[in-house]
Amino acid sequence: MSAADPASGPAPHLAIAGLVKRFGAFTALDRVDLTATRGELLTLLGPSGCGKTTLLRVVAGFLQQEEGSLRLAGRSLEGTPPEARNFGMVFQSYAVFPHLSVAENVAYGLRARRVPREAASRRVAAALERVRLGGLAERFPDALSGGQKQRVGLARAMVIEPDLLLMDEPLSNLDAKLRIEMRDEIRHMQREMGITTLYVTHDQEEALAISDRIAVMERGRIRQLGPPREVFESPAHAFVAEFVGGCNWLDATLLRDGAGAAARIGGGAAFPLPSAVARPEGAARAALRNEDLRLATAEDPPACCLTGLVASLAYLGPRSRLRLHLPGGAALEADLPSALPLPAEGAEVRLAFDPARLLLFSAADGSRIA
Repeated sequence: MSAADPASGPAPHLAIAGLVKRFGAFTALDRVDLTATRGELLTLLGPSGCGKTTLLRVVAGFLQQEEGSLRLAGRSLEGTPPEARNFGMVFQSYAVFPHLSVAENVAYGLRARRVPREAASRRVAAALERVRLGGLAERFPDALSGGQKQRVGLARAMVIEPDLLLMDEPLSNLDAKLRIEMRDEIRHMQREMGITTLYVTHDQEEALAISDRIAVMERGRIRQLGPPREVFESPAHAFVAEFVGGCNWLDATLLRDGAGAAARIGGGAAFPLPSAVARPEGAARAALRNEDLRLATAEDPPACCLTGLVASLAYLGPRSRLRLHLPGGAALEADLPSALPLPAEGAEVRLAFDPARLLLFSAADGSRIA
């Protein structure tokens, strides 16, 4: 799915069209189009400075766009202040009030909406049970762990039954084990409650694990929008291939091969490409993921092999990362099963790849060509 394609299926719950946001001469959002269906968890993924948090803040109403429109359930958000949008927000800094108890923190949004005390108490109790903090209602934030504070923030955002849930790097302040636990909890609760969610992260593993769809952003633009598997396995742009999973990059030359196309990597022999190629001749960039390289055997065609010297070998549990120096100075990384007999540093090694797993991108603009 291309960046500009609307979500298929039901009418969008959130619709963003032609959004532009500038800070002086700097364009932070460059005509962003994006939709989310009701109950979907849509992740904005990208490096620092790509525009993902700016987009979230425009949706929240904290920033005003220069161009473009925002609609929720068919209703324009133009002129609607943040406090009137009924959006829940979860921040990376927890943003809990230190002078309020856990229950008072969670009830804060309900009080602002003048929900009757008895109804608010029931909703707070249910929200705390949902995030497994039922026994800590009277505790104050300084007595809570980081994960518990984030659960308070999550309960506070969800207790108001928001029309849209906005989450800005909510797990970045937690340790690795707790991040995995919390992302699973967030996903479970979001699905259970059916809340449309816009989730911001720079962590590609987190995005792959939690999302219905991912919008990969670079320099204020959406480079690709699609389900996690599609974004990882079929990146539409070189930036997406590099940011989501990482790749080995090699110079390639595309050639006509009868009715089809062939490729040559470095100075090696040409090999036919199994898929259609948008531009069958000229320079290209070839990408191979670490896991798509393996130790070559005598049966592997030389054109689909790369030979070099082992620079390092790092044990990573079930897999080991081999770093290879190729002739001419290029480096290559391969993740190989640790159970295999692996070469020592300094040894010459031949790695093989399947042409069907090769990703080819334009050397000029990074667009996908095969």
